[in-house]
Amino acid sequence: MRRHICLGFGLGLVLCGAASAAWAQASPTLTAARDALTAGGHPVTQEIVTLTVDGQAVIGTLALPGDVERPPVALLLHGFTGSRDELPIANTDEGVFSRTARRLAEHGVASLRIDFRGSGESDGAWEDTTFTGQTRDALAAIDWLAGDARVDGERLAVIGWSQGGLVAAGAAAADPRVDTLVLWAPVAHPLATYPPLMGADTVAAGLASGGAPVHVALPWGAEFDMRTPFFEELYLVTPLASIAHYPGPLLVIVGTRDTIVQPQPLEGRSYLANHDGPEELLVLDTDHVWDAFGGPDMVDEMALWSLAWIGSTL
Repeated sequence: MRRHICLGFGLGLVLCGAASAAWAQASPTLTAARDALTAGGHPVTQEIVTLTVDGQAVIGTLALPGDVERPPVALLLHGFTGSRDELPIANTDEGVFSRTARRLAEHGVASLRIDFRGSGESDGAWEDTTFTGQTRDALAAIDWLAGDARVDGERLAVIGWSQGGLVAAGAAAADPRVDTLVLWAPVAHPLATYPPLMGADTVAAGLASGGAPVHVALPWGAEFDMRTPFFEELYLVTPLASIAHYPGPLLVIVGTRDTIVQPQPLEGRSYLANHDGPEELLVLDTDHVWDAFGGPDMVDEMALWSLAWIGSTL
């Protein structure tokens, strides 16, 4: 039986559809795990690592709890146009993922966060980015973690944010070594997310360009080029089909004020509707970037709920 768990922070309980009254309480296991988390006390060490995919370098940061032998490990997958540290958080010197990695390590969970090829410090050109290419990067990172003696590759979580959630679903479906999965505001329907951001005319131009780069301008001012394969994969890659092939534990976290992957919580619920296995949905009073422009509070909540899920499912 599926569990749909809807929680609210700041403004109280967020109701989720006609059956919401039955979903008002988090599962006892997850609530107890979350309540047991206090300030983490493990020292944190970090190092830059390099893995190779299709002859290109993928750069990552491995964060370790320095006094834990072979800790469980989480692979962190960033979003569209992002990088491994992710969006800078106001009033801090950290990004959403660099802070999350530190929080995980303080509580005894190692992590590897990578720059997908074409992003950050990794090789490749951004205009050649595709969903399937990023999924290959994620699978290579899983291979790398399985071979690193400092972490326990048999206790592996994947955390994917936004487009990284789409990629995480594909990786989890393809690799049985993924033991538990956490999706933050994951893209569920590419055709419902990208054309409104890029413009329908831009998508049409990308499909018709024959592989030539097409200029893309996003509402928040970002501008870049993309090639035809990315636009084709809006139609060809279906993350909900991927999640149907992943039988493991699934936590989906979404925000009621998300204007990028929307409408919520329906986008989040669609993952659960296509997944057969242990699962929960958390709906928070937040936006697509976990209110990072206002400070770190919600990002810390995201880390704690993710830690609670990882601890109760690995």
